[in-house]
Amino acid sequence: MPRVIFYTATTLNGFLADDQDSLDWLFAAPGGEGGDEDFQRFLAGVGVLVQGSSTYRWVLEHEDLIAHPEKWPAYYGERPTWVFTSRALPTVPGADIRFAAGDVREAWPAIREAAGDRDVWVVGGGDLAGQFADAGLLDEIRVSIAPATLPSGKPLLPRRLGAERLELTSARQAGAFAELTYRLKPSGG
Repeated sequence: MPRVIFYTATTLNGFLADDQDSLDWLFAAPGGEGGDEDFQRFLAGVGVLVQGSSTYRWVLEHEDLIAHPEKWPAYYGERPTWVFTSRALPTVPGADIRFAAGDVREAWPAIREAAGDRDVWVVGGGDLAGQFADAGLLDEIRVSIAPATLPSGKPLLPRRLGAERLELTSARQAGAFAELTYRLKPSGG
């Protein structure tokens, strides 16, 4: 059974993106482009990616992926990617992108099958990760806290999850970032 992991970066004050869904603040931080050895080990264990439409659109536009689809593998490799959306979005030519709408539980059997014995990475956003948590499908939250703040933006995880559900399993420094890993306990325990 694959684990579902929300692995993301956030500002010190808890925002994933600014009010325009931009991640420019992240790439301006030293080491914000990612790619350290720990991240590469994590990525090697991922079989499927899941993301919301705002994350997908930002990557499409930021990297001009419709005009340059050859850049897609640099981001995600050849892994299947589910994009949860309520609107029509373009597909990156040659990429294995699958669009889904509605409850994450409805798409879960296909996501689980495609992942096989590898993990599912919830790339973003916070509300989508919250939907997986609500459905009892989120196993772990790995958050890299960047040396940056924003006056407002998209929150890290717009859900109430208390200490009874979150168990800190790791804390480490990754360059200018602090990375925290929490195991998500089932509701009621």
